[in-house]
Amino acid sequence: MKTSIIGTAVLISFLTPAALAQGAAAGYPNKALRMVVPFPPGGGNDILARTLGQRLSEVTGQQVVIDNRGGAGGALGATIAATANPDGYTLFLGSVGNLAQTPALKADLPYNPVRDFAPAGLVAVSSFMLAVNPSVPAKTVQELIALAKASPGKLNYASAGAGSSLHMAAELFKYATATDMLHVPYKGAGPAMTDLVTGRVQLIFSTMPPVLPQVKSGKLRAIAVTTAKRAAAAPDVPTIAESGVKGFNVSNWQGVLAPAKTAPALVKKLNQDIIASLKLPGMTEALAVQGLEPAGGTPEEFGALIKSEIEKYTQVVKAAKITVD
Repeated sequence: MKTSIIGTAVLISFLTPAALAQGAAAGYPNKALRMVVPFPPGGGNDILARTLGQRLSEVTGQQVVIDNRGGAGGALGATIAATANPDGYTLFLGSVGNLAQTPALKADLPYNPVRDFAPAGLVAVSSFMLAVNPSVPAKTVQELIALAKASPGKLNYASAGAGSSLHMAAELFKYATATDMLHVPYKGAGPAMTDLVTGRVQLIFSTMPPVLPQVKSGKLRAIAVTTAKRAAAAPDVPTIAESGVKGFNVSNWQGVLAPAKTAPALVKKLNQDIIASLKLPGMTEALAVQGLEPAGGTPEEFGALIKSEIEKYTQVVKAAKITVD
């Protein structure tokens, strides 16, 4: 008996951390998962988290508890998730805003999106739509560029605030087309859309949900979408890239991450469960209601996206000299 115990102890001592983690992943998860959402309940990120959480629960057989930690523009929730126990049971629903745009704007964040997280999987992507008030004579991207260049600084565009995703998308367009348009920041997308419809401002780069009803009703005119391919929610609207601005690709995206020291085997299993969740019946339709499309891919691909997006937005922040309080 003593020899058997000693032999088992010796065998365990020779197991590598990777082998031990692989064994742990075989039974993962065996208790409830917590998904930290860095915004209050009711917003787009929260709705996506609950949509994904329901499907992830079906796949894993475990409850997914949504933990809303709004504050500091998403930095509070990101910090809580980054410093959580890396046991695979605390997840973070990050987005282009808190993983790429805010880091490009602020050097003193309490978290580092590359150093402090282990990307698990890209969940959803969506386009921004370039839309104008019908009083604007331009009907295509090239006509809009010509109009902007003919009167530098005269066209004005609305955003949900300085440093917001809407602001950054517009600045990337200005950077790519060498145009000069005036930024008019609002305290949220709702007020910005109201003034665009009434003609107080002339154009916007908006996420799909608030702008599509206005386009369909004729109150706004869709010019283009910002992603590399056309949006499923607006298949008849061309992309900016196919409209002559080669290589233009700006997307709104969300994905799941774990604390940085989470075992790779657990991250791999989590990735598999996320992909399975995205393939469940009705998931594509549930995302489409939110103007989103399912993504997927490997943890490595998601990590590469985060790094490339930080680089892209850092470049435009410097070029446009964007600052936020």
